[in-house]
Amino acid sequence: MLSEIRIESLGAISTATAEFDRGLTVLTGETGTGKTMVVTGLHLLGGARADATRIRSGAARAIVEGRFSTRDLGDDVASAVGEVLDASGADRDEDGSVIAARSVSRDGPSRAYLGGRSVPAKSLSTFTTELLTLHGQNDQLRLMRGDEQRAALDRFADVDELLSRYRKIRESWQAARRDLAERTQRAREMAQEADRLKFGLGEIDAVDPQPGEDEALVDDIRRLSELDALREAAQLARTALAGALDDTADADASAAHEVGQAKSALEATDDTALRALGERLGDALAVISDVSNELSQYLSELPSDASTLETKLARQAELRVLTRKYAADIDGVLAWARESRDRLEQLDVSEETLAGLERRVTELEAELVSAATELTKVRTKAAKGLAKAVTGELAGLAMADAEFTVTVSPLTARGDDSAPVTLPTGATVHAGADGVDAVDFGFSAHRGTDVLPLNKSASGGELSRVMLALEVVLAASVEGTTMVFDEVDAGVGGRAAVQIGKRLARLARTHQVIVVTHLPQVAAYADIHLVVDSAGRGNASSVRRLDDDERVAELARMLAGLGDSDSGRAHARELLSAAQEDREPAS
Repeated sequence: MLSEIRIESLGAISTATAEFDRGLTVLTGETGTGKTMVVTGLHLLGGARADATRIRSGAARAIVEGRFSTRDLGDDVASAVGEVLDASGADRDEDGSVIAARSVSRDGPSRAYLGGRSVPAKSLSTFTTELLTLHGQNDQLRLMRGDEQRAALDRFADVDELLSRYRKIRESWQAARRDLAERTQRAREMAQEADRLKFGLGEIDAVDPQPGEDEALVDDIRRLSELDALREAAQLARTALAGALDDTADADASAAHEVGQAKSALEATDDTALRALGERLGDALAVISDVSNELSQYLSELPSDASTLETKLARQAELRVLTRKYAADIDGVLAWARESRDRLEQLDVSEETLAGLERRVTELEAELVSAATELTKVRTKAAKGLAKAVTGELAGLAMADAEFTVTVSPLTARGDDSAPVTLPTGATVHAGADGVDAVDFGFSAHRGTDVLPLNKSASGGELSRVMLALEVVLAASVEGTTMVFDEVDAGVGGRAAVQIGKRLARLARTHQVIVVTHLPQVAAYADIHLVVDSAGRGNASSVRRLDDDERVAELARMLAGLGDSDSGRAHARELLSAAQEDREPAS
């Protein structure tokens, strides 16, 4: 629910704050005072394109802030809102409300904010779309589009699960078709690529390289190339530390012997300092022993002839053949081999594989046709109920002779169609993202006249009432959200205006409804009456809430500009009283 909106430097409004509540709220005011700027501000919060020409003269930027209550929402809406807030890192206030804001700069880009965080305008749009439904003249025009008409029918039919299942099957079917088409059309090219990959894998498998083997060989070859020098250095060090391995040298001259004697001499004293030094020499003696043992092992592992070096060099040459062809090192070669084996599975163009893919495409197409047929069946049944319900609402809007129809027909496939399927009826249709159905709204204002497509048969006033009737019928699917109507009563008057007010009041039982109107018959049904006015010519407009007496004066002004006359006020009181008595009791 929208609880508050603050507008700064937008159109005729310098600074204005409007507070909203549940039920029906109307905004009225003289022409040019900026009533529609409230709706424009909500459109900006909805992520609409920012127009710098809307900025008030003399101001550098326009700012719109809206406070939304996220309590008492339906489970689906609450879940969607929560996901948007979490993804944006937005914060709720202590009362659970969320502040959304949009600034429009005269010279720079616009900025969007959600819950204290700077966000893309698209994120702001995703958030407000779940909470706001905006209806203006442009929105009425959208109702004439086939995709909007199908979406309206789907809301009424509640086909979300069916549509989701259809789309998943369609995605799998399209992927299988693309795979089959690619393998069939590029069979020769793919076979040649497969041969090249098989040759390379065979060459690699014959050598059987191991991870990191090329780097290990470099160390081994360097050691073998300096074999004599390494052996001499290791033997000299071993002898110096612990004596010769064959006991030909005097062990008493070894470092181990000398350090051992020094250790014994120090530990034989009673001096604490000397005994501590002796313990440290014990550590040194242990190190000398360990190094001596490792040198002995190193000497025993050194090859005794040059043949080992030749073997290592030959192996290195084999590996270099692979690294010249497939990658910079052996680990890269092994990675190339793994990727090539995966690619080979995709390049299988054998008759058996192609036949299997064809069967898979056929199976998925059968599933797709079944899902589409079920979707069509539900839509066709719902179309009758929607048409009957909207026609009934139109009768209540002073259009007793009007007829509203909803037609569900197949989307006939074109000759070059990208996604054709054949239905059980034998018809070939286009399997689009939303099914195989075209949905068309028809309308006739009077009995005895042909029902024509909505875009060819409805005037502006009639289209306004059709849209309102449709929204009243669809209202249950979005209970708890805010609906905004900008001059939905354009082009109507008299008894039709009274009925529009009555229907808006009914809609306000389950929704927060905000209406910009010029008609006193509609304004009389409001729970809250806001007026947008200015102090004088050229002055900024403000928004204020009317009390009972002020409301009577405003209705009198709207009736015939008679706000200060006794007759005008009497007429306004009569209208207000009749509207409040006429409000339909909650069922």
